[in-house]
Amino acid sequence: MTISGAVQSVDRAVQVLETIAREDGASIAAIARGLEVHASTASRLVASLERHDLVERSEDGTVQLGVGLLRLAASARPRRDLTAIAGPVCEALAEELGETVNVAVLRGGVAVNLYQAQARSTVALHNWVGDRTVLHATSSGKMLLAHLEPAQRRDLLRGRLESFTERTLTDPAALEQQLAEARERGWAEAVEEFEEGLVALAAPVRGPEGTVIAAVSAAGPAYRLAPERLPEASVVLREATEEISRRLGHRAPADEG
Repeated sequence: MTISGAVQSVDRAVQVLETIAREDGASIAAIARGLEVHASTASRLVASLERHDLVERSEDGTVQLGVGLLRLAASARPRRDLTAIAGPVCEALAEELGETVNVAVLRGGVAVNLYQAQARSTVALHNWVGDRTVLHATSSGKMLLAHLEPAQRRDLLRGRLESFTERTLTDPAALEQQLAEARERGWAEAVEEFEEGLVALAAPVRGPEGTVIAAVSAAGPAYRLAPERLPEASVVLREATEEISRRLGHRAPADEG
């Protein structure tokens, strides 16, 4: 196919989608009329879009927009929409756990906190929104690190790992082992590694394609969020991050049938 032919096919595919959206569903005949092409050409275009889940056929043969468009739209959502979608879930999570909940993303080699939810019954430890925190000593940072490609992880951890408390992991091999464990069980922990007396755990948020795009953490004082409480809290946390991921368009394997 020539470049001009490929461009024409793309233009026609877009026209098909626009026609379906405008008419809230359209027949092959209606699509062909709109494109001013033969019905067989329209049918081939629809079949191609259908293979990518961009359109689907209803029982009466009408062509409707498909779920693939939802995944594409979710991928295009700006960062503020991540917080808008995660916010209500995080607020409920903070109340259920009685702790501070944060949403963080990986930017420029650090974890950037975008959103914070605070349980009404607790006093805020710190407003983390906008803060840039290290990766190796925080639960969110560890969760984000755990899901990077090994080469990316090595690049980010190159050089001396700063120690913040006596518990901070500064040995790359020990940290790598902990990241592998976090990846396997689905949550990471930081027990007084960034601040004395501060305990946190984090779980991943996935985008439409399954890539980890953020981490949600719950943090509290060690006397309340004791290390032995973390496995139980992780169940609630992971349920919340799975719900956020679902709202962002991610389909877990069990949901794909």
